[in-house]
Amino acid sequence: MKAMITGVSGYVPPDVLTNHDLEKMVDTNDEWILSRTGIKKRHILKDPTKATSDMAVEAVKELLAKTNTDPSEVDFIVCGTVTPDRTFPDTANTIADKIGAKNCFGFDVNAACSGFLYALQTGAMYVESGKYKKVVVVGADKMSSIINYKDRATCIIFGDGAGAVMLEPSDSEYGIIDELMGGDGSGREFLLKQAGGSLFPSNGPGVTPEMHYAEQEGRTVFKFAVKRMSECVTALMKKNNLTADDITWLVPHQANIRIINAVADHAGFPIEKVMVTIQEYGNTTAATLPLCLRDYEGKLKKGDNVILTSFGGGFTWGAIYLKWAYD
Repeated sequence: MKAMITGVSGYVPPDVLTNHDLEKMVDTNDEWILSRTGIKKRHILKDPTKATSDMAVEAVKELLAKTNTDPSEVDFIVCGTVTPDRTFPDTANTIADKIGAKNCFGFDVNAACSGFLYALQTGAMYVESGKYKKVVVVGADKMSSIINYKDRATCIIFGDGAGAVMLEPSDSEYGIIDELMGGDGSGREFLLKQAGGSLFPSNGPGVTPEMHYAEQEGRTVFKFAVKRMSECVTALMKKNNLTADDITWLVPHQANIRIINAVADHAGFPIEKVMVTIQEYGNTTAATLPLCLRDYEGKLKKGDNVILTSFGGGFTWGAIYLKWAYD
């Protein structure tokens, strides 16, 4: 039994933050941002009453409509996110309640930018067990809620968005074939949000407002992201007796165009076989991979060999190899 993707969807909020907008906020300019990140704009959820679950709900509603699925048929929802509506309860169960999925359970996966990839593998294992037939995997983040718009190192990169896929059983060749996942907790200090957990409680002694924002050491993250994504993609292909010629699409986490290009180069992929959406959305963290699949859905064909790969804070990384299940 395999788990196959039978539908994809996505949502980004209507408000757009362009590079020219950022020029008025921090010491930067359009050419500098574009040349170093590949980002032209990012979408921001400005409504203060809306949260990550609200974007996810829009994506999931679209997914249910596309797959002709009633909310009562959903067995399980798993949500990759680092910006949950609240520390608890989890966002996945909030999504289930908001869409009227009364017969399912859910939980969140916190793996930073690898959140969707980890959630996808988690959902696939539930389907492969034979117990569940309709699993919704969500990647969603309201990164604007944890970004300091005075910090040029982070505010130019991140945007808000959500994406979702439906997983269903497959006894054919189509579906998720293999995966490789990795982690290295020694990287935890290079990409993180300091405050809000038990180590630095929100209003604990010595906690400053800046500690509630995302921080990263860009050069270190770049080096590890390229190395780990390249290694796991190459190892996954070798394990399955594949070369880059056998793969129709490489779907990398959309962190930075230089990282995307470097991973493609190291793994032997021409850029024409690489899904790239960073120019439109920036880095939406857990939402980048499903948004790529949503935007490229019309180019995907049944039987296409696809590899998804990601890298995130923690450090976390991995790759999944699948055969696309529908035209």
